[in-house]
Amino acid sequence: MKKIFLLSLVIFASVRAFAQQDAQYTQYMYNTANVNPAYAGSRGALSVFGLHRNQWVGLDGAPVTNTFSISSPIGYSGLGAGLSFVGDKIGPTTDNTISADLSYTIETSAFYKLAFGVKGSANLFSLDVNKLHIYNPGDAYLQSVTNDFNPNIGAGVYFYSDNTYIGLSIPNFFQDKKYSDSDRAVYMEKMHFYLIGGHVFDLSPSIKFKPAFLLKAVEGAPLQLDLSGNFMFNEKFVLGVAWRWNAAVSAMAGFQVTPGMYIGYGYDMETTKLANYNSGSHEIFLRFEFLNKDGGIVSPRFF
Repeated sequence: MKKIFLLSLVIFASVRAFAQQDAQYTQYMYNTANVNPAYAGSRGALSVFGLHRNQWVGLDGAPVTNTFSISSPIGYSGLGAGLSFVGDKIGPTTDNTISADLSYTIETSAFYKLAFGVKGSANLFSLDVNKLHIYNPGDAYLQSVTNDFNPNIGAGVYFYSDNTYIGLSIPNFFQDKKYSDSDRAVYMEKMHFYLIGGHVFDLSPSIKFKPAFLLKAVEGAPLQLDLSGNFMFNEKFVLGVAWRWNAAVSAMAGFQVTPGMYIGYGYDMETTKLANYNSGSHEIFLRFEFLNKDGGIVSPRFF
């Protein structure tokens, strides 16, 4: 029975290992805080962000992700702080992570800034054995399965101006083992490397264009490359498309509801054989920023 139970977990773990470990996002350009702690406070205002992603709709046990983050500069000290939560459900597992970020920013010129950040996180990974196909529910080994709690640390750098950014980060330095058995682990969380960047072009007084990219590298899995292009019209409406290498194409839309509130939506369509078993992925987010005393955001940016 123990071997059957472990085999079920191995099958699930292989999906995690070769498809994705950290949650993936179509609108990553608005969700930088979750992968790079140096981003904390860079928007120059208290920023609150929430996102819901329903991936591979129609596929039983497909990922469902909820993300929340809040960040702010700390006065004029150059320091920034942030707090974030990511809840990721895949099949019989639930993966919850809460993180605290601290950044320090220096001005490298009249237009550019360089920020350094550190991240401390706590992860709770749980398995619902009732969702597995079990031949002997009374097996003693099943009773020993407990939640796995793991702390971690990460770091990042973020170089930016009002219209350009590039960042490199490793959110988790430690490779956590999940449900280890003697010297073997059924599932191991690998170290992820993130490289992000983008630039905003003013095509006209009323139209801006922002190409952006995200490159994610993790041991034992292919490189993941996301490319996107968003157009902003009259500082209000945003339309864009994205492409994930060997995975999906996406459409994005957004609307600046008020000077401090922005809502965005993204839809993914698979380009692999997986498209035969689901109707795509949906993602929606809301960002709210508290305005300064003059009624404007301290450093308004299209990212």
